[in-house]
Amino acid sequence: MDHVGRPAEPDKRILRRELLSARNRLTADVVREAATTLAGHALELPELARARTVAAYVSVEGEPGTLPLLDELHARGVRVLLPALLPDNDLDWGAYTGEGSLARVQHGGRMALFEPAGERLGPDAVTSADVVLLPGVAVDVRGMRLGRGGGSYDRVLARLEKAGAHPALVVLLYDSEVVERLPAEEHDRPVHAVVTPSGVRRFPHA
Repeated sequence: MDHVGRPAEPDKRILRRELLSARNRLTADVVREAATTLAGHALELPELARARTVAAYVSVEGEPGTLPLLDELHARGVRVLLPALLPDNDLDWGAYTGEGSLARVQHGGRMALFEPAGERLGPDAVTSADVVLLPGVAVDVRGMRLGRGGGSYDRVLARLEKAGAHPALVVLLYDSEVVERLPAEEHDRPVHAVVTPSGVRRFPHA
């Protein structure tokens, strides 16, 4: 899937639409079973197993499920930070202390998100994370990630770079979402690893 030589943005939009359409066809049972498997594989990553603070997110709809992983991290005493979407698409952060600490928030005409209901810690809180779990719809063999297109995590990555923070960057995906090549732009940064139901794939040049 080599899109070199074509304009990046149209390609990204087409790919994103196709991949999200495939996710929407998954049954609830498939999504639920994958979430449990993903949690087990993710915790095999040494960076995640020894992390004291993990910045993550709550999966919605057909996204690869994160709640089993969040619950296991919290049970192990890991500080788990979850994002809260701000009006300008930047992200604030709050602590996850179990499903009771989540609030369902509707942002205009977009899908509803599950966000931390407690104290807001500020956008810079993410710079304390040892691992950042990034949402995505695909990753290629170089570790380049295709996000959902809102730009929120581009800001997160820029904030980490500005702060001199170097957490492990990990994305959770389905097996079919690991592709040969994605269109990439100058500001795009590769992730360190992808976790799929089949296991973990690392990207040593990230």
